[in-house]
Amino acid sequence: MGKPSKDAAAVAVQSTPKWTVLDAPGVAQPDWNAASATPSEPAAAAAATTPKPSSSAGGGGQGRRAVAGSGPKMDASSSKKIGGDSFTARTKQPAWLQHRVSTYDQIKQRRLEEASAQVPVPITITMPDGKVLTHDKNQQAFTSYVTTPYSVACEISQGLADAATVARVTYADFCSDYSLERDGMEAPDTLLIGSDDDADNDANGDKNENNMTFLWDMTRPLVGNVSKLELLKFEGDADAKTVFWHSSAHMMGEALEHLFGCKLTIGPPLAGGFYYDSFMGTDALKEDDYSSVEAEVSKIVKEKQPFERMVITKEEGLELFADNPFKVNILTTKVPDGSRTTVYRCGDLIDLCRGPHLSHTGKVKAFSATRHSSTYWLGEADNDTLQRMYGVSFPDKKMLKVWKENQEKAKERDHRVIASKQQLVMFHDLSAGSAFWLPHGARIYNKLVEFIKQQYWVRGYDEVITPNIYNLDLWHKSGHAMHYKDAMFCFDVEGQEWAMKPMNCPGHCLIFAGAIRSYRDLPIRMADFGVLHRNELSGALSGLTRVRRFQQDDAHIYCREDQITAEVIAALEFMKYVYDIFGMTYKLELSTRPKKALGEIDLWNRAEAALAEAMDTFSGKGTWRVNPGDGAFYGPKIDIKVMDAMERVHQCATIQLDFQLPIRFDLQYTTASKEEGKQFARPVMIHRAMLGSVERMFAVLCEHYGGKWPLWLSPRQVSVIPVHADWNDYCDDVRKQLHSAGFYADVDLSKNTFQKKVRNAQIAQYNFQLVVGEQEVKNGTVNIRTRDNNVEGEKKVSEMIEMLQQLRDEFK
Repeated sequence: MGKPSKDAAAVAVQSTPKWTVLDAPGVAQPDWNAASATPSEPAAAAAATTPKPSSSAGGGGQGRRAVAGSGPKMDASSSKKIGGDSFTARTKQPAWLQHRVSTYDQIKQRRLEEASAQVPVPITITMPDGKVLTHDKNQQAFTSYVTTPYSVACEISQGLADAATVARVTYADFCSDYSLERDGMEAPDTLLIGSDDDADNDANGDKNENNMTFLWDMTRPLVGNVSKLELLKFEGDADAKTVFWHSSAHMMGEALEHLFGCKLTIGPPLAGGFYYDSFMGTDALKEDDYSSVEAEVSKIVKEKQPFERMVITKEEGLELFADNPFKVNILTTKVPDGSRTTVYRCGDLIDLCRGPHLSHTGKVKAFSATRHSSTYWLGEADNDTLQRMYGVSFPDKKMLKVWKENQEKAKERDHRVIASKQQLVMFHDLSAGSAFWLPHGARIYNKLVEFIKQQYWVRGYDEVITPNIYNLDLWHKSGHAMHYKDAMFCFDVEGQEWAMKPMNCPGHCLIFAGAIRSYRDLPIRMADFGVLHRNELSGALSGLTRVRRFQQDDAHIYCREDQITAEVIAALEFMKYVYDIFGMTYKLELSTRPKKALGEIDLWNRAEAALAEAMDTFSGKGTWRVNPGDGAFYGPKIDIKVMDAMERVHQCATIQLDFQLPIRFDLQYTTASKEEGKQFARPVMIHRAMLGSVERMFAVLCEHYGGKWPLWLSPRQVSVIPVHADWNDYCDDVRKQLHSAGFYADVDLSKNTFQKKVRNAQIAQYNFQLVVGEQEVKNGTVNIRTRDNNVEGEKKVSEMIEMLQQLRDEFK
């Protein structure tokens, strides 16, 4: 590989959830004016998935973070009140429902006429175990436009067919008369959600252009030879849960239309349920509405209404939803003229949707309306007020019971409640979004940092300390400035624009570029606990899980391509070590090349193969899954989903490959080659974090442990309790010995009764109470109790300290 070119003639903006970067490095960008800029075609394509600044009544940009009521991202021209008198009063079973069904039936007849021209041809279907199926049990050939995933599943087992929620289909090829565009598969997603917190926007029928993988309705006919057919169940697959909850949102939407005659807007699945937004004029939802909605959904379930997919043109859509100004707005702004999109029907509900969905509504065995709120159309305060109802559903009533029990536990374990009770953290309006770490909270925070730093020493990382503020030129060079600037705290320094850093990676690239690097120097593992700041919207701030000031156990590994596998295995082993100590389980996913990936395909293929090899070596084949097309545009990544004590999923740790920042910063190292053009090579950059944000991990662990911190993390480890004031001096001497050994120990010298002192110590979550009476003083001992009121008995003070040291060293 020769010395990298610095040609930067063409610049196109690309976006990812983590950052936005440029195709070419070292190009200072002009100030971005979202109102007047006309981006290039590639830039516009990227911007379609990038959160944009929204304006407030005060005229200032609110920043990039969406508020809780965000909706589809559309043109600024749609930011106006459009609901009008489309809803005036609650009306049961409004007349327009049947008119919409009548219009639907007319359009359906046209599609049936089109379908009659399609010629079914024999197809082959390969199952995950490699078995190839071509015929059913009656020796009837599987054919395109006829055979469905459900019919294939029935040939294997009726139980399997009934248990499957959705299919994941990887096509080898399509039938010659099949068109993705005519089938509505290339239409923009009309369910894109502005919030980047909890809506699952990638699983609703999206495909991966590289390997032709789709989520597919169980009852939808196949359209070509299938190289892999996976039948996904609710309990075993995140995509299946997303589809299940998406279908449940449609069912709740149907109930809302039946009961109130409201105008539905959007109803997406979330990470743990779903919601539907509707326009109800000046009316509003209330808790009294929950029971009626649940009863109506119960009727819908009993009817086993089939979910039916239909392709429509934009014009047909405008006719179908003529009485719903919000659907008309979606069609007008998101669906190009002359193109096609899709709708789904269950009962008399017809909704714009990419799908896929359940085979019928009877699959939902348990449903609950959980909460409601008001929001704004598109998340803009100047737009119509909408009513949002949240819900959750399951394929088994027992699951709903468990879910409700876990919700109650979650309330009790809320880190905000525990942190307040245990005096760990406080917040103040004068610095919203930035935690004040009180003495006991700082003990836990520092212990987490120290824990990771100890592992850095063992695992060959070098810590660096980088500036907190940079000239904005750095962020132009890295590419963050174009679409991340509104999430940064910017200010003037002697006439130039500077900003507080929101991430460490560009600074680490400057360090790498600051010296001549040899292939012998690699890998370089650079770790940084630098303070980061992100300008989150005040409405998006939430305890310690969404803050403006935080620290990460951030590290970047610069390595040769042939070192990727070994470095990733080492990072995975690091991750396992950390989460085993926390008592949390995890699942691994390999997110592969997306449609808008940058870089050579061969490099991507080699990188994905290296990650797959690392995951196979680390955990064994078949223990992880592929998440097709969900990698960052700059490189593939390993998504690490960790589960806490309440089986909630968190994504804290991450391992990502990056081919692009080394290009933008022109990073290179000298090789061993003397051949002209091969003396220099580009390093691969690995972004990795074990904890992620220390603040967020603190919150996760607080709820995982329920405030009962293990001894090694505990801010209150030992309470020494004298039975009588005569033994106070002895107790204070025990406390001093514990303090010298590095333990957090306190003596209760209050006038409370002995029983009250013990109870107070247990409520305060001291891991151990050391009870001291006359006998203990004479013997030079303490009587040990745990916070669970187990009496461990009498031990010499020195023996007790040795016991505590062993527990601490074993991270217990």
